[in-house]
Amino acid sequence: MSDHHALARRLREAYLSGAVAPLRDGLAADDAAGAYRVQAINTQHWREQGRRVVGRKVGLTSLAVQKQFGVDQPDFGVLFDDMWLPDGGTLDPAGLLQPRAEAEVALVLARDVTNPNASEEDIAAATQHAVAALEIVDSRIADWKITFADTVADNGSSAAFVLGQQNLPLAGLDLYSCGMVLEVNGAVVSVGAGAACLGHPLKAAAWLARTLVAAGEPLRAGDIVLTGALGPMISLMPGDKVVAKIGGLGSVSFNYGGAA
Repeated sequence: MSDHHALARRLREAYLSGAVAPLRDGLAADDAAGAYRVQAINTQHWREQGRRVVGRKVGLTSLAVQKQFGVDQPDFGVLFDDMWLPDGGTLDPAGLLQPRAEAEVALVLARDVTNPNASEEDIAAATQHAVAALEIVDSRIADWKITFADTVADNGSSAAFVLGQQNLPLAGLDLYSCGMVLEVNGAVVSVGAGAACLGHPLKAAAWLARTLVAAGEPLRAGDIVLTGALGPMISLMPGDKVVAKIGGLGSVSFNYGGAA
């Protein structure tokens, strides 16, 4: 049997010592149960170290991203308070290995979602507001040579996230056809739309809600939900200024380190 604790420790150490080889010696590519076990071990470890869970992220919701990494289903990871970067803030490259960024729709919940068959309508009813978001992903697996199990175990390849300053109720928003433009240093580098996110951001959030209820850890009031990429992710270089603009939700930005 796999030593999930050893795999979890290997990933934690990679944050400090550098990326490691894929976890093929302990996790088969499609071993979802084992991978989420590794993720849970590290989540508990970090909680004991004082980090606070503020929500969840849904990953691999875009068919383009799924094809990019050879997977065929979404995944999720945990958002901690120290991953939250202010809008327009600066992200220190020293704490990252091979970062990339993607634009997303974030939801902030007003109440718990405990229905095991949660629908898009349930998510909409539980949502306090939507907000434009950027997720900075990173992999502790060398050269991003990840399988589904690798990225799940590695907390959904998470690193940091940024929320915009326009908190908007869902009423009147078109999260299906809303356009997304991602710019780096003023140049357009990625485009997409709400429909790229598992067909609709609310569908992605409903999948997450059902999955977490089944795991005994339902979404709670106040949770932030990053619903998934609206278009292809982009690599980051020190000095980059990243801005995402999402139709109806406004813009959100961050700087990756100082001037190049």
